[in-house]
Amino acid sequence: MKHDTKIISAGRKKEWTHGAVNPPVQRASTIVFDSVSEMKHAIANRANKTLFYGRRGTSTTFAFSEAMSEIEGGAGCALYPCGTAAITGALLSFLKTGDHLLMVDTAYEPTRDFCNKILRNLGIETTYYDPMIGAGISELIKPNTRVLFLESPGSNTMEVQDVPTLAQVAHQSDIIVMLDNTWGAGVNFKPFDFGVDISIQAATKYIVGHSDAMIGTAVANEQYWPQLREHSYLLGQCVSPDDAYLAMRGLRTLSVRLKQHQASALKVAQWLSEQPEVDKILHPAFSDCPGHQFFKRDFKGSNGLFSFVLNRGNEQQITALLDGMSHFKMGFSWGGFESLILQVNGLDYLRSATTWQAAGPVIRVHIGLEDVADLIDDLRRGLDRLK
Repeated sequence: MKHDTKIISAGRKKEWTHGAVNPPVQRASTIVFDSVSEMKHAIANRANKTLFYGRRGTSTTFAFSEAMSEIEGGAGCALYPCGTAAITGALLSFLKTGDHLLMVDTAYEPTRDFCNKILRNLGIETTYYDPMIGAGISELIKPNTRVLFLESPGSNTMEVQDVPTLAQVAHQSDIIVMLDNTWGAGVNFKPFDFGVDISIQAATKYIVGHSDAMIGTAVANEQYWPQLREHSYLLGQCVSPDDAYLAMRGLRTLSVRLKQHQASALKVAQWLSEQPEVDKILHPAFSDCPGHQFFKRDFKGSNGLFSFVLNRGNEQQITALLDGMSHFKMGFSWGGFESLILQVNGLDYLRSATTWQAAGPVIRVHIGLEDVADLIDDLRRGLDRLK
């Protein structure tokens, strides 16, 4: 089955849809049984998409979980109330006191905060590493290293990691490889083809696609799925069937939306690269982006999220740029149909293994589904205000 067809058909077994096109929203806390044998059957099969108790899931969440597993290629998918919960839930499912974690230095800010504030208090050590380290990661591995965490491309600055090399080195020491695959969305990067053990997404972003629900996913391979499933359940992680339904609905148009986000973003990025106020474009598809060669080798495409570096701009100028936008709005998420713009602050603070130097402020944009000409006009007026 070709990938675009799989996006349409995944998770649509009659067991979940009951003959409808979409799985209905099944809300439940308590599941009731008419006989002891029926209850015993539910208990014995509670981990295998069987109605047992609301926190284990209903047919709505079973359908979405199954769909994500089919699309990303894993053995099972655990669901969480948001992307950050998926990251923290996956890490807590495999780390214990005395363990060592290797975390990419360009990680999502809440991921870094979790390592520094929660894992540290649990006696779990974190070492941050250069995203471009490649095979050199072997020098940072300790006898107690349990997890290698990747995010590719990296948050804000978009470095693309050599995932297969990092995974190969990690597996030589029986280290679990986790990847924040939100940018790849399970469509543009196929994690299990490159040695990843657990692929994590903030499905809030491109899976949902409409900025109206929050949900996180972690898809694991056969080796690690049972532990991820049970430990996430013990941590109390679960999602609303209404949010699962919205994520499933968004999934059906994921491929076509990403193609449009990609096409529009490349046009906007190319236009920005030609403006005298812009020093550099931070986009994996641009040849001077760190790891561009890995992007060309491993990714099927890009999306709407990238950053650009201004060659100058004080606080007053940046405020003038941002305050008067018509189509771009400021917001902390991305992946929806709407365009967003945000100044990326404190990059030095967010790094400890590497340094970040730029000519001027870094602006992150998400290119939505509006007409590209309108978006370029909006940015042109913004750059005029900056001047």
